[in-house]
Amino acid sequence: MPHIKHRNQIADQHFESTHGRKSFWSAIVSIWLGTTMEYVDFALYGMAAGLVFSDVFFPEQTKIIALLSAFITYAVGFLARPVGAFVLGRLGDRVGRKKILVFTVALMGIATSGIGLLPTYATIGIWAPILLALLRICQGFGAGAELSGGAVMLAEYAPTRHRGLVASLIGVGSNSGTLLASIVWLLVLLLPHEQVISWGWRIPFLCSVLVAAFALFLRRSMDESPVFKTYQEKKTRELADLDKAENEPAKSTFGWKAFLVMLGLRIGENGPSYMAQGFLVGYTVNALGMNKSVPTTAVLIASILGFAVIPLSGWLSDRFGRRITYRVFCALLVIYGVPAFFLMESRDALVVGAVIVVGMCLGSLGIFGVQAAYGVELFGVGHRYSTMAVAKELGSILSGGTAPMVASALLAATGSWIPLAIYFMVTAGIGFITTFFAPETRGRDLTLIEDAI
Repeated sequence: MPHIKHRNQIADQHFESTHGRKSFWSAIVSIWLGTTMEYVDFALYGMAAGLVFSDVFFPEQTKIIALLSAFITYAVGFLARPVGAFVLGRLGDRVGRKKILVFTVALMGIATSGIGLLPTYATIGIWAPILLALLRICQGFGAGAELSGGAVMLAEYAPTRHRGLVASLIGVGSNSGTLLASIVWLLVLLLPHEQVISWGWRIPFLCSVLVAAFALFLRRSMDESPVFKTYQEKKTRELADLDKAENEPAKSTFGWKAFLVMLGLRIGENGPSYMAQGFLVGYTVNALGMNKSVPTTAVLIASILGFAVIPLSGWLSDRFGRRITYRVFCALLVIYGVPAFFLMESRDALVVGAVIVVGMCLGSLGIFGVQAAYGVELFGVGHRYSTMAVAKELGSILSGGTAPMVASALLAATGSWIPLAIYFMVTAGIGFITTFFAPETRGRDLTLIEDAI
C-alpha cells in the first residue's frame, strides 16, 4: 500500500540521521541491559528453585514435594505479571515507553536484592516462604511490562527491513541474563554444599543490583521512540483542531483477534521455554539424581549459543516472514518432546546436557527471537504496549510460569516422564496451530492505529 510505504520511509529516515542513529544505539544498549536485569532475576530464581530453595525454604518436605513447593513460589511471580502488564502497559501507551521502562528496571532490581537478604525457614519459619512469595510478586509486577516494553521500543526504533533482527535483540538481553545467572551459579556451586545452603545462594541475587543500577542510569538518558513521538504529535494536532466534526481524533480500539493470536503464540513459546530452562534443571538434579553442575553447565552452553541463535532467527523472519519462521520453530519443539525426555532417562551427563541445550536453543532462544517483532507488528500504535504485554503475560501464566509447577505435579503423581513429554508437546502444539490463524506482518507500518488482524 502506498501510504504504508510512505510512512515506513519516514520512520526509516529517522534512523538515517546522525541523531537518529545515536538514539538507536543508545536505546539498544539500555534495553539490552534492562532485559538482562529481568532475566537475571528470573533465571536466578528459576535455577535457585531447582537447586537450593527446596533446602533453604522447604527443608521439612520430601525432595519431590519440596521441589513442587519451590516452583509454586516461582509461579506466584507470574500471577502478578498480567497485572503489571495491564497497569504499566496502559501508562506506557499514554505517557510513553521510556518512563515505564525506567520504573520497571528499578522495581525488579530492588525486589531481587531483597530476595538475597531474606531470612531462611530455619530463622523465621513459615514467614520465610511468605516473604519470598511477596518479593516474587514485586518482580512479576515489574517484569510484566519490561519485556514487551523493550520489544516495542526496539521495533519502533528499527529500520523496517531489519526490524526482525533488531527486535530480536530483546532476546539477546534475556539470554545475557540467563548467561550471567548460570555463570554465577556455577561459581557458587564450587563452594561446599553446606556453605551454598547457608549463605552462598545469596550471592547471585545481591550481585544483580550492579546490573540494575547501570541499566537504570542508561534508561534515564535514552530518548522516547520515534514512532510514539509521532503518534503523540499527531494526537496533539488533532485535538488542537477546532473543527471537531470533520477532524475527530482517530481512536485506538482493543482487538480480540490480535490479542488471541498473540496469546496462542506466547503459549507455544513460553511453555517449552520454561520447561527447558527451569523444570529440566530441577528434574535433572532431584528426579534423575545427577550432579548439579550438569544442568547449570548446559544452561551456560545454551546461553553462549544464544548470541548466534537469537539474531539468526530474527534475520530469518526478515528474510522469509514472521509466520513461517515461527511455525517451523513450533513444529521442531513438538518433535523434540518425546525424544528429549526419553534420552534423559539414560542419565548420561553428555546426553542430558545436550537435551537441555537443544531445548533452550529452540524454545528459549530461537522462537523468542522471532516473537519480538511479530508481537509488536500485530497491534496498533495506540494500544500496542498494553495489549501485547497483557497477552504475553496471560500466556506466561497459562504456560511458562506454571509449566515447572505443573510438570512437578505430574511427576509427583505419576513418577513417569511420559506425561511430561506430552505436556511439553501440547504447549508447543498450541503455538503451531495458532500460526495458521495469524497474519503475516513483516514490514508493517507501526504508526497505524488498527491491528494487523
